[in-house]
Amino acid sequence: MSVSRLPLHPEGPTFSRLIMGYWRLMEWQLSPSALLDLMKYHLDLGVTTIDHADIYGGYQCEQAFGEALRLDPSLRNRMEIVSKCGIALTAKPEHALNHYNTGKAHIIASAEASLQKLGTDHLDLLLIHRPDPLMDADEIADAFITLKQAGKIKHAGVSNFTARQFELLQSRLPFPLVTNQLEISPLNQSTTLDGTLDQCQQLRIKPMAWSCLGGGRLFQAPEYAPLRAELEQIRHEVGVEQIEQIEQIEQVVYAWVMMLPSQPLPLIGSGKRERIAAAVASQSIVLSRQQWFRIRKAALGYDVP
Repeated sequence: MSVSRLPLHPEGPTFSRLIMGYWRLMEWQLSPSALLDLMKYHLDLGVTTIDHADIYGGYQCEQAFGEALRLDPSLRNRMEIVSKCGIALTAKPEHALNHYNTGKAHIIASAEASLQKLGTDHLDLLLIHRPDPLMDADEIADAFITLKQAGKIKHAGVSNFTARQFELLQSRLPFPLVTNQLEISPLNQSTTLDGTLDQCQQLRIKPMAWSCLGGGRLFQAPEYAPLRAELEQIRHEVGVEQIEQIEQIEQVVYAWVMMLPSQPLPLIGSGKRERIAAAVASQSIVLSRQQWFRIRKAALGYDVP
């Protein structure tokens, strides 16, 4: 099965329905050639959209990805690269503490550093990683406009923004923000009712969904035992076959996220091929409305009002 594709916005890019997230790349301990093979594997499955951020791996993930891509630069034409900026970590000695920086100079410098590390002349999408209490919407807009006019970014968006924060930044831009990357999972359902995903529907924006599996907590934390049991029951009901060494309940979670009417694009956070393939196969799972709400109830511990 190949991955379908969706436009993020009527005036935005078209991305793969599932996105390859590289925030844990350094944990996978892959050589450049092994990483290149992994890239080819998920590209062949149709997972063509790549998610990065300048800070991932202590500012190392983009460099490692770029080293692999330089072994076969032609692959760049088969992928859409997303990166994020706006967080400043103590992994850089000039940062005395972790903080946010969404000033114009920082955004432009971060984007240009990402381009250099990734070995590409443009980002398909640049996101502001987190809302900043000192965020000046005019400065961010000026940075986005400057980068877009220079051809260094094709599109702009945000990550983890509330609907009101999104509105503020959009009010300063002559072009649309094309996505809001949000934490969406049965373990974190806040955006399903706080207006954030409603705004995405209103503007016909497809959100990107990070941490769909709760960073692995879904499989380990004792408090999620009822949720795991419900997911396993629904796995049987929808006919998902068990694969050795794979928690197939994660496929049901991806289907749960994709059923939301804003049509989120889930990020895959694993470098294991079998888990990438399992995520791709989740596209074929069709949940009933009652199954969706059973998962909701099992995760939250209470029924709808």
